[in-house]
Amino acid sequence: MAPSWLSEVRIGAFAHDPASPEKGSADLNAEILFARPFSPDNAFLRYLVPRPHLGATANFAGRTSQIYAGGTWTFDLTRSFFVEGAFGGSLNNGDASVRVRKARNAIGSNVLFHEAASLGYRVTPNWSVIGTVEHSSNAGFRSQNRGLTNFGIRIGYGF
Repeated sequence: MAPSWLSEVRIGAFAHDPASPEKGSADLNAEILFARPFSPDNAFLRYLVPRPHLGATANFAGRTSQIYAGGTWTFDLTRSFFVEGAFGGSLNNGDASVRVRKARNAIGSNVLFHEAASLGYRVTPNWSVIGTVEHSSNAGFRSQNRGLTNFGIRIGYGF
């Protein structure tokens, strides 16, 4: 039995920023979603309260990896299909220098905003398959802002 503060765990693989100088490798993604800090009685208002999340996207080819945290909003389309939006911040090991090395993204900062969008399908009440795109950037606060955009698929287990 899972602790009451734990909502879901996810793991999957992403294509590492396929439209960038860092293209050509894969990432491992893992994420923990926590229970909502509070749950309003009203069903509509409950959708507005996100589940806090903590995750990591690790690249094993020497390109940018990151850890991130924030909130995830899940909206059911049917009993099986759902969409999600997530927003928060991330820390990365990318090249934030003014003179960026070849085959690296010019991300401008090692502290970035992190957003994600997902489409999921619940295979069972506990198991789901989730297609995700995640993006991290400094939102133009620095002169260099190439950002990082990964695409992939994850498997989730909800408690």
